[in-house]
Amino acid sequence: MTKRRFAGRLAFAAMMVALAAPSGWAQQAQPVPKPGKPIKAGDVLSGELNAMKVRGAKKGKRVATYQLTSEPRRLPPPNGLCNLETGPETFQLVTSSDAQAAQLKGFIGKEISIKVDEVACAQDAGQMSEAVVTKWSVVTKH
Repeated sequence: MTKRRFAGRLAFAAMMVALAAPSGWAQQAQPVPKPGKPIKAGDVLSGELNAMKVRGAKKGKRVATYQLTSEPRRLPPPNGLCNLETGPETFQLVTSSDAQAAQLKGFIGKEISIKVDEVACAQDAGQMSEAVVTKWSVVTKH
């Protein structure tokens, strides 16, 4: 009886390996992702806007932080691809005033387009995005 169980287990293991092997080969055949289009000052960046609550450096107050999820984009040198294969996909929007924060509040969870004036790779440990947009303006459609 031991031989019979052993043969059954061996056949089952061989069948599992045979079924799993083609999918492993298929994964290796995937093309290498291409870097995104370059972005420079004055370009428009579009995507979905998300809101996050982050503790600020001043007395630990909560600060409204906004994140734009877009297609991968390359940044201008010296930042380049931000140590990513395709470039950053998430961009943190830094608000410099309450007016800018109020302007973005209505677009949370929706598609938005912004004109980028200054962008750089995220470097601080507390940043949850791959890139940071420090100067920007909302593009409105007429």
